[in-house]
Amino acid sequence: MSFDFPPTLIPNDASPEWMNNGDNAWQLTAATMVGLQSVPGLVILYGSIVKKKWAVNSCFMALFAFAAVLVCWVGWGYQMSFGSDQLLPIVGRPGLASLRATYLVEQAFVGKFPNATMIFFQFVFAAITLILIAGALLGRMNFYAWMAFVPIWLTCSYTVGAYSIWCPSGWLAKLGMIDYSGGYVIHLSSGVAGFTAAYWVGPRESKDRERFPPNNILLMLLGAGLLWMGWTGFNGGDPYMASRDASLAVLNTHVCAAMSLLTWLLLDIMFFVKPSVIGATQGMITGLVCITPAAGVVQGWAAMIMGLLSGSIPWYTMMVVHKQVSLLKDIDDTMAVFHTHAVAGSLGGVLTGFFAEPRLNRIFFDITDGWQHYMGLAYGLKTGHVRAGLRQMGIQLLGILFVVVWNIVITSLICVAIRVVIPLRLSEEELQFGDEQVHGESAYALWGDGEKLLETSKLNLGHGFDEFSVKEGIDGLVGLGVGGIILAAGGVSKVTSSMTGSISLLTVHFKLPICVSFYTCKWKFMIFSLIAWRDGGIIIGSV
Repeated sequence: MSFDFPPTLIPNDASPEWMNNGDNAWQLTAATMVGLQSVPGLVILYGSIVKKKWAVNSCFMALFAFAAVLVCWVGWGYQMSFGSDQLLPIVGRPGLASLRATYLVEQAFVGKFPNATMIFFQFVFAAITLILIAGALLGRMNFYAWMAFVPIWLTCSYTVGAYSIWCPSGWLAKLGMIDYSGGYVIHLSSGVAGFTAAYWVGPRESKDRERFPPNNILLMLLGAGLLWMGWTGFNGGDPYMASRDASLAVLNTHVCAAMSLLTWLLLDIMFFVKPSVIGATQGMITGLVCITPAAGVVQGWAAMIMGLLSGSIPWYTMMVVHKQVSLLKDIDDTMAVFHTHAVAGSLGGVLTGFFAEPRLNRIFFDITDGWQHYMGLAYGLKTGHVRAGLRQMGIQLLGILFVVVWNIVITSLICVAIRVVIPLRLSEEELQFGDEQVHGESAYALWGDGEKLLETSKLNLGHGFDEFSVKEGIDGLVGLGVGGIILAAGGVSKVTSSMTGSISLLTVHFKLPICVSFYTCKWKFMIFSLIAWRDGGIIIGSV
């Protein structure tokens, strides 16, 4: 009996026999989801969670890192992380194979899809690692120093961690270390490197460190939501196929994140009375980070326990330990990357060594022999293979030690080398004025069409909106007077002034509700223009 394949399943030059179209489609989708975590996810999150004057700078640090990493990754980074030609036991030999079409269409070292898919998938992980490091440096790092830091750190640090842990030729991979999707390679390394870089860069301006309110919590939640949902591809893509293990990884990821968020929220309520949306977001992140090294190799109940611990232990280190340890207090980690990524990543690695289920590891690693190398301590105690469980736990701890030491040393050397040529920290004037001084741009334009008033821009910088007082506004309006032209049908009936919170209003009322008018009031460092119509009047306001 003969059977004819549908035309879409017949192998050809575009779809060779070794390629699985479904796996390739899922891998590209997962990679895109992870990319969206960075752009626009973390771009929005960073831009909204910082003080208004640092919104543009924070967004741009993330956007630049994403672009710079891609160029470096296809140039040499991928070959150093996953290439078959070894340079040292901890890193591959750099090469330009990733730019050749003949290499890009060949089958990847694992999975049933081409190298081009694998390169793109691994790129988004490398990019988000650098963007997470940026979170520790927001609000004071020299942008030119950041431009130098990104490619150097990717080359000297990220590639070493990726090769050692994820590449089949890596020394930790050969030992049997479990890092399902980057708890070590991405989160632990970014947390340690960010904290180390924060030490060398120095703290933010004192008043920024004392008071650094988010400029838009709603946008912060949008970025956090993209980050959470994007984790479907982050962990679901690492089996390198659309498999049942991928399904398990996705479900465990979201269960752990939800449990962690709720745990953090309850702790905030218990100790600080009010439920904090920023705290809940931190809890969500620690849950996602903690489950990452274990996502597809632990059972659902273990994911729940990991969520409980990831919502409480990093909370304790951030809220209690941080205030008691002088080193933690002295180093200005803007986004608390040390707690949310280094602590949570280490916790996840240890819990992976405890909860890793041998059967699930055999599915993930696609092995039939040597399964003893992937047995969590809990199952070792249960089955009598205690030595195998202790060995796995020891390998996980060894991995933590290696990543921590390597990143402290290399990140320190990079920062010291860069500061010889470029100052790591912005000047005092740039720290005072933020985006306007650093980039010549601001996130929120208060003038019509977002146009800058060049003649007053420097003066505007010297008298920020946050520091403007209502009394000064009224004094300015009354003392300096009103300039402009009012053309109205029927004339003016009255002029009134009032105060609403931090806004001073001058209302011009007309005898008829229909009028044609133009009004401009020039005051001290600011120019007031038409803001709104109301009941046949013009409201002129200052913030």
